[in-house]
Amino acid sequence: MIGSALSRWTMAYFAAALAFLIAAQALITAGYGFPAVAVEAPETLVIVHMVTIGWLSLLMCGALFQFVPVLVAQPLRDEHLALPALLCLLAGLTCLLTGFLQLSGAIDTVIPVLAFAGVLLPAGFALIVWVLARTLWSIRPSGLPLPARFVAGGLASIVITAALGASFAFVLSGQAPGWAEIDLRTVALPTHVAIGLGGWLGFTAVGVSYRLLPMFMLSPDSERSTGHLVFWSGAIALLLIVLAEPLEGFSGSILSTVLAGFLGFAATVLYGVDLVFFYRNRKRRKIELNSWSAFGAFTALYLSVLLLLALLATGTLAQHVGALVYLVAFGWLTGLGLSQLYKIVPFLTWLECYGPVMGRKPTPRVQDLVVETRDRFWFALYYAGVLAGTGALLGAAPVLFRLTAAVTLTATAAIVVELVLARRLVNVATALRLPEGASRPRLFLPS
Repeated sequence: MIGSALSRWTMAYFAAALAFLIAAQALITAGYGFPAVAVEAPETLVIVHMVTIGWLSLLMCGALFQFVPVLVAQPLRDEHLALPALLCLLAGLTCLLTGFLQLSGAIDTVIPVLAFAGVLLPAGFALIVWVLARTLWSIRPSGLPLPARFVAGGLASIVITAALGASFAFVLSGQAPGWAEIDLRTVALPTHVAIGLGGWLGFTAVGVSYRLLPMFMLSPDSERSTGHLVFWSGAIALLLIVLAEPLEGFSGSILSTVLAGFLGFAATVLYGVDLVFFYRNRKRRKIELNSWSAFGAFTALYLSVLLLLALLATGTLAQHVGALVYLVAFGWLTGLGLSQLYKIVPFLTWLECYGPVMGRKPTPRVQDLVVETRDRFWFALYYAGVLAGTGALLGAAPVLFRLTAAVTLTATAAIVVELVLARRLVNVATALRLPEGASRPRLFLPS
């Protein structure tokens, strides 16, 4: 990363993502959406898409703009498309949320905003895929390193997810009368959810972690056979999920779905083997807070697997699917996102501010931009809130769930404040804060 070009709009993606996360958690705390209403209710869909698109997808896109060039040792291609992509995603998500509010009766308008969302969101993701795919393609004819292969699989997943989402948007808006008789909820919704969470967000997060964990903990970063097995097991599982509906319609068997589940489970177990290897073989003996808090996210991932197996064994998956999705979205994906942001934001800030004077002036360390002893509490509080919230959902205790959501909101807001303080160099000693030749970075806009 040292000496690599900084993506100009990564911080803007991060800022927008964090704003949507705070807003979604505030709505949950206020009792909006599930469990006050059904999982499939428009109010719940508002929360779901604020988290999956507004928070997790914007976070992932911003991170990939910075790290894909590192993965392939090539500059980011067509970087000028990053801003139009962000604007399309923000405009599309605004239309999508407005459309759900329209379906709930909260807004009365004849404008087909869902149809606009069905155009703008795929357009934004198409620009993202174009930029990142071109950057990955630039490494040919040599093969992609393992983390980049995960990213490529994630990009293929977002194409499918966005296409299915657009079809839902057009049907719900009444702009696709020819599809009105198709039960998309039964035919395509499971694929949309599984490929979105498991493929775009999960598969890509796994790939990025294969690069970030060794880099930040100074662990061996050579490609391991278990990593390749994780990739192929996960990729085949995702492919089977995409083909499950036509295969089951042709053969009348659910074998493809069962096989996809088995391969996904195997990939998750093997991923755990690699995670243990990274932590046990690190050269940085003192674990920094970002790696320590990421351990909480990995714990949530495997608790999610255990919860899924328990729900399947008891036949209560349909009854408690909301609790499972909550643990995956907020424990695993959000926990990992916040933990890595705690390192990425100071790291990029350090490069932006002190990179130009490195070796010529005394500069602080990256870890001097944050105060880990103070912030450790907030991550512990966050994970405690998520676990308690999952338990409240399993126990059908909506009031308790709202209280736990307030806990996670408080912890998240505190972490965001710490990121802002790091960005503004507040924690850096005055003597080292702004040496001659260095300039304070803007909060989230390019300098």
